Amino acid sequence: MNIAQIEENLQTVIKSFSKESFIFDLLLAYGSPKASISRLQNGNLNLSKIDGEISWKKKVFFRPVENADLHNEISELANQLKHEQRFAIVTDFKTLLAIDTKTQDKLDIELNELPKHFDFFLPLAGMEKAQHANENPADVKAAGKMAKLFDEIKKDNPDSSPEFIHEMNVFLSRLLFCFFAEDTNIFAEGQFTNAIDSHTQPDGSDLHTYLNKLFEVLNTPENNRNNLPAYLQAFPYVNGGLFRPPYQTPNFSRRSRQAIIDSGELQWKEINPDIFGSMFQAVVSVDQRGNLGQHYTSVPNIMKVIEPLFLNDLYEEFEKALQTQNAASRLKLLNALLLRISKIKIFDPACGSGNFLIIAYKELRRLEMKILKELGILAFSNIHLSNFYGIEIDDFAHEIAKLALWLAEHQMNVEFYNQFGRTNPTLPLRDAGNIALGNACRLDWEQVCPKQEGDEIYILGNPPYLGSRNQNELQKNDSKLNFSKDYKSLDYIANWFYKSSNYIDGIDAQYAFVSTNSICQGEQVALLWPRLLKEKKEICFAFQSFKWENNAKSQAAVMVVIIGVRNKSSKQKYLFAQNNIITTKVINPYLSTGSSVFITRHSSPISNLPALVYGSMPNDGGNLIFTTEEKNELINSYPDAEQFVKRFLGAHDFLNGGERWCLYLEENEVSLVMNIPTIQNRLLKVKEIRAKSTEQSTRLLAEKPYKYYFSAHRKTDSIIIPRHSSERREYIPIGFLTDKTLIADSALAIYDATPYIFSIITSRLHMTWVKTVGGRLKTDYRYSGSLCYNTFPFPSISDKQKEELTQCTMRILEEREKHSEKTLAQLYDPDKMPEGLREAHRLNDLAVERCYRSKPFESDEERLEYLFKLYEQMIEEEKNKGTLFAEESKTKKKKK
Repeated sequence: MNIAQIEENLQTVIKSFSKESFIFDLLLAYGSPKASISRLQNGNLNLSKIDGEISWKKKVFFRPVENADLHNEISELANQLKHEQRFAIVTDFKTLLAIDTKTQDKLDIELNELPKHFDFFLPLAGMEKAQHANENPADVKAAGKMAKLFDEIKKDNPDSSPEFIHEMNVFLSRLLFCFFAEDTNIFAEGQFTNAIDSHTQPDGSDLHTYLNKLFEVLNTPENNRNNLPAYLQAFPYVNGGLFRPPYQTPNFSRRSRQAIIDSGELQWKEINPDIFGSMFQAVVSVDQRGNLGQHYTSVPNIMKVIEPLFLNDLYEEFEKALQTQNAASRLKLLNALLLRISKIKIFDPACGSGNFLIIAYKELRRLEMKILKELGILAFSNIHLSNFYGIEIDDFAHEIAKLALWLAEHQMNVEFYNQFGRTNPTLPLRDAGNIALGNACRLDWEQVCPKQEGDEIYILGNPPYLGSRNQNELQKNDSKLNFSKDYKSLDYIANWFYKSSNYIDGIDAQYAFVSTNSICQGEQVALLWPRLLKEKKEICFAFQSFKWENNAKSQAAVMVVIIGVRNKSSKQKYLFAQNNIITTKVINPYLSTGSSVFITRHSSPISNLPALVYGSMPNDGGNLIFTTEEKNELINSYPDAEQFVKRFLGAHDFLNGGERWCLYLEENEVSLVMNIPTIQNRLLKVKEIRAKSTEQSTRLLAEKPYKYYFSAHRKTDSIIIPRHSSERREYIPIGFLTDKTLIADSALAIYDATPYIFSIITSRLHMTWVKTVGGRLKTDYRYSGSLCYNTFPFPSISDKQKEELTQCTMRILEEREKHSEKTLAQLYDPDKMPEGLREAHRLNDLAVERCYRSKPFESDEERLEYLFKLYEQMIEEEKNKGTLFAEESKTKKKKK
């Protein structure tokens, strides 16, 4: 259901108004299922027992009122809600009052005006309005109005050709400018909307002709206009490119014409161009309406990019000038800074609707005003939109970005005028920022943002992430074009990092992007970062992983980092770790202060640890696996079968307490079970399933149905490690098992396991390594043998130290046993972890760390720094051994 339908439904509700059915008609107007409304009317869903009242859990509480103060009633009602109702509504059927209990927004209207306020109840239709401390409600309301307008125009113009869609996008951006202009003194107040109301037919039949003429007028300087009626002549010359292309406007009906007039009644001067553009991107995609506002980067997050990239440095220079005692020197420094910021170029190669460019522009303008105020001179702004560059692949966002930059310039001109009493004229518009339409992965960036001698350029933004498995063929080809080889495991955003590193090579330029943290984890580090840094560049600042937040209702569960890169410099580097800012000489690609190493996959442990292998994979269609009931039935009927049944333990069962069993036979044991029908039938089914497989390796196993597709099991004690574990856990739960349990392939296994190995793997030190170098599944830990376990640097230790670690292992297992009624998932929930278990882990952590050095580590940063150095040392020793072995081999051959 779209917004236009909702408003039309509300008009029908008012037109055919009925006191008895009003609340039900209202709910139906917003798309509530008819079956649910019938149940509500019948009383099945109504939690209120008072006649006329409706109480629908999590939806609405409705109370009709007679001879009482509505405001008292709504206040009383809002405080009494018990069933999480989103809306409280009271009415005497002349006036309607309502409260949105989530946002605390209030509605106080004449009942017949309800269609004009359709946006208030949009959450009933699943269209949640964004809420945030910095949110401007006008942005959401404007986006809602524009969505309605867009729906109406699409009804009147059912053309879906690319040419028409482009013309529609340009038209909407022109319309937005006119609405904004008539509310901000660019036009006369209400000039645009009033002209449409007064000079076009109510049925909309001539509106497209009128707008074509008006846009032509806005593109014509006053001295070149001839024989225009006064109401058109009164419009100022605008252009600068906005009204230059002679696109045809769409056709209109009575409803779409009225929608334009209604939209003009909004307070457009309250709109924030830095965020509203992205909200309007949702307007043109009906499937994105559920969250007007979900696409834009919040201002606080944009500031996390631009402040350390360039703004902090500029303000430090400003403060240094202010603290200079000599007046002449102070003026010289301030003027030099003024000149510097006027020449800065800002380039966003994935600019969307221009959020980053707009905030960067505004911040530079504000700094410029502070400098001018200190200089005490009358001047005009020398920061121009022509120094702001972008690339955007989406046509509508491309048009909106240019428009939003114009509007931001006007807002800053007003702010400048308020402080200095004069400003650059807004009209005629100059050319907007240099926003190119196209695929940033394929365009030549130097053509978009030319590099000239003396330039100071900052590249920034929030490019598309897209993991390697989520890319379409075109996107994969983009990566192939840029990287040529070893690109298939890289996130799509790697293209922006790669092109940026090449662009800034050898010039006064830096770049910083918001990215998923996956490019700083797992195998992507070694695949990507050597290509980016190339011994000439360095990470100059970084924000370690934090959960992405913007003004959207449903924020994506994504962990992001912010990384800034520059050509090598002696300047300090800053690592933002949670609430701390660490000043450091080195930030490595894992966003740690350790040395810049690249952890590559190893096929065997670099430390003196036993091998880690995948658990066993049956590939049997489930026929070698038994439930507890099936296992008991088998053994009760055939007691001799018990020796061939083992517990089958995968990661989920291990963590959550599930219980499964499996048939496990050695080749010489098969004949012993062939007289058991249950086992015979199951083996026959395995054979049939494998024989039909499309995989040759599976078909080859059909003749040995008892054999596992991959069998790692050994008759020794073992350690089980889940391959995936929740990011919330401080420790990945691992287990110590006997040979009576077969570990499934959803987990990893260490055989010939001794208890002290358990102590090492479950330590905080090892967890810190895993969190840093391992990959992720969404935001959860992904434990990998080749990246996490085999690369873990652990020193050689004495028998005494092994005994101490063994005691730690036993203490942890004993503490778990004290809470045997709980699953490991419950025990390792950080909010519910028993104190005894937590203390056992703390003592284990200290014991493991003493294997490295006597002084305890003070932070994870310190732990990582030590581990990276030890890793480098061990790899170097491994290389030296290899070189020595090769030389010895050569010598022996020569002697022969």
